[in-house]
Amino acid sequence: MEMKKRISLELRNRSPAEVAELVVDNCRSSDGEIEGLTDEFKELEFLSMVNVGLTSLAKLPTLPKLRKLELSDNNISGSLETLAEKCTNLTYLNLSGNKIKELRTLEALQNLKNLKSLDLFNCEITTLEEYRESIFELLPQVTYLDGFDAEDNEAPDSEADDDDDDDEDGEEVAGQLGDYEEEEEDEEGSEGGEVGLSYLMKENIQDEEDDGDYVEEEEGEEEEADVRGEKRKRDAEDEGEDDDEDDD
Repeated sequence: MEMKKRISLELRNRSPAEVAELVVDNCRSSDGEIEGLTDEFKELEFLSMVNVGLTSLAKLPTLPKLRKLELSDNNISGSLETLAEKCTNLTYLNLSGNKIKELRTLEALQNLKNLKSLDLFNCEITTLEEYRESIFELLPQVTYLDGFDAEDNEAPDSEADDDDDDDEDGEEVAGQLGDYEEEEEDEEGSEGGEVGLSYLMKENIQDEEDDGDYVEEEEGEEEEADVRGEKRKRDAEDEGEDDDEDDD
C-alpha cells in the first residue's frame, strides 16, 4: 500500500490536527520520499515509519510537538539536518537498520537539544572503533545509545513504567471499592443487629403476655374448683339434714 493512502486510512475520519500518534509501518513510499504527511499534523507526538523504503527525509513536514520518531529498517544515509529543523522537540530517534556509516552524518543531530535516546543498531557506523565513546562525545545531550547509557546501564522501559502506574491506579481503585464494600457490610450488620434486637424484644413481650394469660387461666380454674367444692359441701350438708329428719 502506498504511504499516502495508508495515512489517509489511519486518519479514521479525523482531521490531521486531531492525530497525536501515527503508525504507517510496512507501507511503500514513492521514490524513497515521505508523502501524504503535511504541516497539518501539528499535534503529532509519535510517528512510526518502519520499513517503508525511505532514502531521504527532505520532505518531512514541520512537526513541532513530535517527541518520538521510529525510522528503523529504511535506506536513510543522510539528510538528518531536516530533523533538527522540523522536529525541534524530538527526544527519541530510532535509526537502526539504515545506511548510516560515518560520524559526520550525525553532526546535524547536535541541534536537537532535547534528544535523550538514539538507536543506531545494525547500522554500519556501529562497527567503528570506539563507536559508543565517539557518539556520546559528539552528542552530549544523548543519555542512551542503543538502549544503554555511557556506563552500560539499560534505559528504562517507558511502557513498563506506564503499566506500573496502571497497576497502582488499579490497586487504589480496588482498595476504595474494598473500603466501600466493608462500609456496606458494617451498615448491613448494624441494621441486622437492630432488627434482631427488636425481634427479641417483641418475643420477650409476647412471652410475658402468654405467661400472663396462663396465670389468669390457672387462677380461673382454681376459682371454678373452689366454687365446685363449696357446692359439693353444701349438697352434703343438705343430705345430712334430710337424713336426720327421716330418723325422727
